Amino acid sequence: MVGEPGMAEGRRGLGRGLSALLGEVDAAPAQAPGERIGGTNEAPIELLRRNPDQPRRTFREEDLSELSDSIREKGILQPILVRPAPGAPGEYQIVAGERRWRAAQRAGLRTVPIMVRELDDLAVLEIGIIENVQRADLNILEEALSYKVLMDKFERTQENIAQTIGKSRSHVANTLRLLALPDEVQQHLVSGDLSAGHARAIAAAEDPAALAREIIGKGLSVRDTEALARKAPSSNPGKNRGGRPARVKDTDTQALEADLSAVLGLEVSIDDRGGTGQLTISYATLEQLDDLCNRLTRGV
Repeated sequence: MVGEPGMAEGRRGLGRGLSALLGEVDAAPAQAPGERIGGTNEAPIELLRRNPDQPRRTFREEDLSELSDSIREKGILQPILVRPAPGAPGEYQIVAGERRWRAAQRAGLRTVPIMVRELDDLAVLEIGIIENVQRADLNILEEALSYKVLMDKFERTQENIAQTIGKSRSHVANTLRLLALPDEVQQHLVSGDLSAGHARAIAAAEDPAALAREIIGKGLSVRDTEALARKAPSSNPGKNRGGRPARVKDTDTQALEADLSAVLGLEVSIDDRGGTGQLTISYATLEQLDDLCNRLTRGV
């Protein structure tokens, strides 16, 4: 690994992007030596502290070793983004670049280049998520936990999160659903034995852990897993009109339901049977029905 691309570049297509969250760096006023808000400066490496809310929890040993070798040869090519550490005058909290900081310690650096910004807790978390999602550095559970923190701590909606990170609302919803999986299945996700596609396919099954073991043992593809899940008992074993157990829907159908629900503001259910089926839209009040009729007949 020779280096990492500049944070402000290549991110304009990812939601608001880091450039929008950080503002224009050159426009920030310079401060006293040692803490130039918005500028680049060298700081003793021991003055930097990791962010306890950093979305990323897992750092692969081989990645750190490779980056450390690169830093010994070429130095740190991209400044570490920090903010003044809350409650610790003269120290800095890492906003983006913890992997570089860890690798720099291994490389024996005494100082590292930093860029200091005044950022609130919400901006810090959003920047951390955007940076890691852009680089595909988060495992899927770290990503899901990050979304949950945004919703629980900062009262962000799934739609807000989707706009910020540049993903669809259905992606956010499906990722959050993985947090309900048994610990055994979550461990398979972290280890890489199961992909997110596999996990989403078995999330609604009655015994996803047993299905996960079968998937790993047989080396099943995501499509094979979806077929397996459709045959397995559901965790919501309601009966359909034919008296048969409810079928587990594939991830594409679930994502389409989520997207339509977001657009209409109503619960949407799709029952697809090989290209034919039913689309059900549920409403709770006559006002919702009236609004839906007006939207469907607009322009007719």
